[in-house]
Amino acid sequence: MKHPIAGALALAIATALAGCASTPATTAAAQESPMTGIAYSGPFAAPSTLDLNYPRFDQIKDSDFAPAFDAGMAIQLGEIDAIANNPEPATFQNTIVAMEKTGLLLDRATGVFFNLVGTDKNDARDKLQSGYAPKFSAHRDAITLNPKLFARIKALHDARATLGLDAVDQRLLERRYDDFVRGGAALTEAQKARIREINTEMSKLGTQFGQNVLAEVNDSAVVVDTRAELAGMSDEQVAAAGEAAKARGLEGKYVIALLNTTGQPAEAQLQDRALRERLHKASVARGSRGGKYDNTAIVSQVLKLRAERAKLLGYDTSANFVLADETAGNQDNVNAMLRQLAPAAVANAKREAADLQAMIDREQKAKGQPTFRLEPWDWSYYSEKVRQERYSFDESQLKPYFEMKNVLENGVFFAATKLYGITFKERTDLPKYHPDTWTYDVYDKDGSLLSIFIFDPYARASKRGGAWMNTYVGQSALSGEKPVVANHLNVPKPSAGKPTLLTWDEVTTAFHEFGHALHGFFSDVRYPYFTMNVPRDFVEYPSQVNEMWADWPDVLANYARHYQTGAPMPKALLDKVLAASNFNQGFATTEYLGAAMLDQRWHQLPLEQIPDKGGVMPFEAEALRMDGIDYAPVPPRYKTPYFSHIMGGYAAGYYAYIWSEVLDANTVEFIRRNGGLTRANGDRMRQFVLAPGGEIEAGKLFPNFAGYEAKIGPLLEKRGLTTK
Repeated sequence: MKHPIAGALALAIATALAGCASTPATTAAAQESPMTGIAYSGPFAAPSTLDLNYPRFDQIKDSDFAPAFDAGMAIQLGEIDAIANNPEPATFQNTIVAMEKTGLLLDRATGVFFNLVGTDKNDARDKLQSGYAPKFSAHRDAITLNPKLFARIKALHDARATLGLDAVDQRLLERRYDDFVRGGAALTEAQKARIREINTEMSKLGTQFGQNVLAEVNDSAVVVDTRAELAGMSDEQVAAAGEAAKARGLEGKYVIALLNTTGQPAEAQLQDRALRERLHKASVARGSRGGKYDNTAIVSQVLKLRAERAKLLGYDTSANFVLADETAGNQDNVNAMLRQLAPAAVANAKREAADLQAMIDREQKAKGQPTFRLEPWDWSYYSEKVRQERYSFDESQLKPYFEMKNVLENGVFFAATKLYGITFKERTDLPKYHPDTWTYDVYDKDGSLLSIFIFDPYARASKRGGAWMNTYVGQSALSGEKPVVANHLNVPKPSAGKPTLLTWDEVTTAFHEFGHALHGFFSDVRYPYFTMNVPRDFVEYPSQVNEMWADWPDVLANYARHYQTGAPMPKALLDKVLAASNFNQGFATTEYLGAAMLDQRWHQLPLEQIPDKGGVMPFEAEALRMDGIDYAPVPPRYKTPYFSHIMGGYAAGYYAYIWSEVLDANTVEFIRRNGGLTRANGDRMRQFVLAPGGEIEAGKLFPNFAGYEAKIGPLLEKRGLTTK
């Protein structure tokens, strides 16, 4: 399962700050607010002078952020006050559109900062993040809870049928009104005061949670004493583990770095069962083992605050508050889908487990040793053996054909060119925030510059786990801007001089994240508010669709080439890859549903039932049991103390991946029926799904594309959950 668009913090702040457009590049060296007289001189005073306002990473220092934040908030509050206190009656232009034009300086600064926090943390940025989290929260509340501003928005909303607005303007007005109401604007003054307190506290706790997760990932890395214990890993991987140990001052030892998922990639290779067990236990203990990075107290506090806020806003649970603004609508609809899928997924996982146990029994018997029961740390290792036995291939055979840059340029880009007519040209003249990044111009089908794309593939200690897309510059007609977007992976970096060879999962992740990038490239909206502003349970849909091209025969044949010889992957191996597409889906679906259902259990708890710190892990165990998803060999993809999604933008929203996958499976079916990798299908996808952003209600986009409502059948078939 891939991670979301997750320029999340910057995007969340930008959206909540009531409009954050940028303007075309100027040469101005300073910004002064005519409303406040506040002057600011610094790298964020004006848009970048580089193409498409690409950030001047070479001129931005950590010390530049605080002055920009302070000035940006002050200037925006002055702009908001001018709108709220305008003596003229409220109009759509002087209130709603005016809000879209506020906060430009703050948007530029936070847009860069929060993206850097995710990709390349350091102590200075950590300190800034912690220090400004409550300030940004208070700033958002100062806007959302401004009674004069809300009065103008409400007056327009009440009279919306008489204003002569077109569909886009009408939707912007309605969305702004809903956002303010959901932010507490219609509450009493006492209730607003409590909302402010809750938001401030949650911002502090959320920041600390994220910092603890990254610290735990690094602190829990497994140290290995001997080369022999690493049997099964490639020479390149062993060398990288040795380099990681050297970096920690552990000369002669080896370090296996952790990813933020429960399962760890090395478990599929390590022959030493004791080491696999140690690696797994180190992974699942993160955030709940006591010490300074323990997250259980934070989880309890955040959940209680969310439940209290939901109650203040008129909702019985935090989940229903969140879901009221998603396509799902309410928690009952989410529960119904998850509970429909869970029994079939677990049954499928148990069938897979029986195959793995049989493999263990045979191997142990052949060795003349007693057998053992399948455990979570055994699953990946023996599933690779079963895959190899059943389909006569394993990951080690595939990886030489998946050199990373070739996958990107001759796979990901190739598919996009065939489908959408866009082309790519690498740039080496633009500054980088980290040397391990690549930059490309993206040209539209008419040859015009469409976007700039940053590719950041490697894992590092300063980078958060997972894979995501973020936006540095968003498109809108009002601002006249075109997008600058980035994809981030967490591929282990090989030792110097060695090629970067991807696993099949990493290949599909690259295609997935590029689906988010395409969503950014093709945005064609009027107002900044609508730029990629779609419900969380829709946002994964375009990215999941883009995964289909990873194993599309014409695409796969174009990029699956041996990194040394350039020879194409043999057709027999290609066929085996395709034949194995549903392999291990019981495991994959069960571990995902475990996390998704856990997320719902937490956020569907009434305030008075949320446990304190000591009850967090017992509740997790009981929740999984109650949902019938507590199958020991397949733990949830994320356990609560390192479940970053639900402590961030996916609270009560991790179900979104499977919800979106219904649309994905239906879309793949439609595309296959209508010619596959064709410009006609690409143009249709661009027009009806990718370009509208938030201008059209998300629930209408698939029917507009396909001409009919989505059905669950294609998902069940894709996941191997149908009985034949």
